[in-house]
Amino acid sequence: MQTSVPYSFERFTFPDLKTLLAKASPLRSGDVLAGLATQSDEERVATRFALADVPLKRFLSDSLAPYERDDVYPHDHGWSQPGCA
Repeated sequence: MQTSVPYSFERFTFPDLKTLLAKASPLRSGDVLAGLATQSDEERVATRFALADVPLKRFLSDSLAPYERDDVYPHDHGWSQPGCA
């Protein structure tokens, strides 16, 4: 779901929640390399304003990392992978 916010005589538009989160964070070289960094400090501030207005339900409904591809922990919750106690 697209989000846009006016700030300092400009309108900034963000195509999805993933982009909004990446651009709201402090400048990092990884975001620059991935093409997700903001182009200006004004855009970063506008992004933070837009992020503050995002309802919690959107975070719960929009999948940032699909469950099937999330490798943080085993999906069967049995902790059956080697090295898991």
